[in-house]
Amino acid sequence: MEREKFSSRLGFILISAGCAIGLGNVWRFPYIVGQYGGAAFVLVYLFFLVIMGLPIMVMEFSVGRASQKSILCSFQELEPKGTKWHWYGWFGMAGNYLLMMYYTTIAGWLILYFIKMLKGDFVGLDTAGVGAEFGAVTADPVIQTIFVAVVVVLGMLVCSRGLKNGVEKINKAMMLCLLVLMVVLAIRAITLPGAAAGLEFYLRPNFQNLLYDANGNLRLGEAVYAAMGQAFFTLSLGIGAMAIFGSYIGRERSLMGEVINITVLDTCVAFVSGLIIFPSAFAFGVQPDAGPNLIFVTLPNIFNEMPGGRLWGALFFVFMSFAAMSTVTAVFENIISCWMDKWQVSRKRAVWTNLVLIFVLSLPCLLGFNVLSGFQPFGSGTGVLDLEDFIVSQNLLPLGSLLYLLFCVVSKKYAWGYENFLREADQGEGIRFPSKLRFYFTFILPLIVLAIFVLGYREKFFLQ
Repeated sequence: MEREKFSSRLGFILISAGCAIGLGNVWRFPYIVGQYGGAAFVLVYLFFLVIMGLPIMVMEFSVGRASQKSILCSFQELEPKGTKWHWYGWFGMAGNYLLMMYYTTIAGWLILYFIKMLKGDFVGLDTAGVGAEFGAVTADPVIQTIFVAVVVVLGMLVCSRGLKNGVEKINKAMMLCLLVLMVVLAIRAITLPGAAAGLEFYLRPNFQNLLYDANGNLRLGEAVYAAMGQAFFTLSLGIGAMAIFGSYIGRERSLMGEVINITVLDTCVAFVSGLIIFPSAFAFGVQPDAGPNLIFVTLPNIFNEMPGGRLWGALFFVFMSFAAMSTVTAVFENIISCWMDKWQVSRKRAVWTNLVLIFVLSLPCLLGFNVLSGFQPFGSGTGVLDLEDFIVSQNLLPLGSLLYLLFCVVSKKYAWGYENFLREADQGEGIRFPSKLRFYFTFILPLIVLAIFVLGYREKFFLQ
């Protein structure tokens, strides 16, 4: 069966960016930027994005485009006979399932919060009241199950329409709406009375905060690791979620230029999220938090204080829902493509099978907040979601990225090889891959990725 292709370059860029743009752009990036010195931290983050994120993304796209297959079959197409690189395909596919096992729950919360904000359920509530509302949502397995089902069905409906008429068409519309909504929300936030203090906190370079914590202790290493981690995880590399879109594009354009466009778009969304959050928080005297509390407790409380807050809050959760659903549909497409490539099943059959499978696999996460709340793998306050996120974020993403990297730089006697990689990456018009930096890509970049993996464990288990 002939492989589907994107109908336009814009579709490829927006869908790939949509897969990369996720909750981390909103609930982690602004917070750590503010924590580690504003614009001073952004410079460090951009440095690591360029030296680490860009080349690995080019490599993942190259493997996808050269093989014309998804992660379950791509290594098998390119590896030297007798090697076992293709074994990772099963781990990469597992990573896609694991990501959706908890991402669908959070996406369901976002859609539910859009409805609640529109209905005015948060009007008149203080921070404790909004927090109690969020607690009531997570404690109710029935309402969560309904909204997880909504997310899975919507995502699979999009994928059932095919690449061009479904995934590309719907994601293009969602991404364009997302970008417009962000600009509108950012303009509203920075025009609030008192917003200037938030802008100064967010944008003014503060090298004191970058170098030292509130007690005057040196923390440059901590800040650098935070920048490395954010630059690495923001692009969703290592589980074939990007490689699949490489397999859907032609060879008219070189991959380096396309990856730069995708990375710029991803970074802009993360940056503009801060322009929404910090001016709003400072305007109403609220300390911005990180993680789910920022989205589901802090921001609804801010919208309560804002004139026309129900409207602005509803728009914000539409934006967040689009950000989440763009990732959901992109990863669903990767999973479906794996089934079609590996077992030659029809798209329709792959969609129906995975609709049921992903829904069932999503249940432990939502039940982890109620029925399975006694399961706390990392101590008090953790749950199924934390375990699933840990396996994906701290294990499969860095180790998978390391594998893609080594597959492209190790001699073609043992792997795909640097020459084959360069030939694929540089096909077409556009910016060429910096081939003269082979020593860096072969010997230094793998150590950086390995350091992220090791430091992630250190932070998780030894610095709590």
